Amino acid sequence: MGLPEPRRLLSTSVAARDVAGADLLIYSECLRHEWPDILARWSKGRLALSVCLEEEHISHITAKLATMLVMGKPSSITVLTVDGSPHCVQVHFSAQQALRITGLRAPVRHLVVEKGVVHEVGPEVVRKARHLSEVAELMRKR
Repeated sequence: MGLPEPRRLLSTSVAARDVAGADLLIYSECLRHEWPDILARWSKGRLALSVCLEEEHISHITAKLATMLVMGKPSSITVLTVDGSPHCVQVHFSAQQALRITGLRAPVRHLVVEKGVVHEVGPEVVRKARHLSEVAELMRKR
C-alpha cells in the first residue's frame, strides 16, 4: 500500500535533518485508517507527519509548525485532512497561522478528502473559514 512510517509532528525535531528543505505533508491521523490509499499517494516524495486535533491542541501544532518553518526551512507544506471535521479544519488554520507568525512565504497546499475524493482549497478559503461573519456574508450574496 505504501503508507508512510507513522510519525507525529509533535514528536519530530524542528531541526531534524530530514525536515531541512523537505516537502512536508501534515496529515490527519485518521486518514491512515479511513483513506490509506489517498494518504499513500500524497505521501510519496514528502516527509509525512501526522496530527490529531482531538488529542493535540491547535496552539501546540501552530507553534511547532512555525518553529519548524524557521529552523528546518522546509520547501513546501501540504495539509491533507478529512473535510467536514471540526478538528481537522484546525490543521489548515495552524498552517496559515504559522506562516503569518513567521512572515515566511513557503508554498502551502490545502487538501481535504470528501467521500474518497481529494479537493484542493486555497489559503483564501481557509482564511474565510476562520471568519464566520464573512462566510455569512458570502452565503447571503448567493
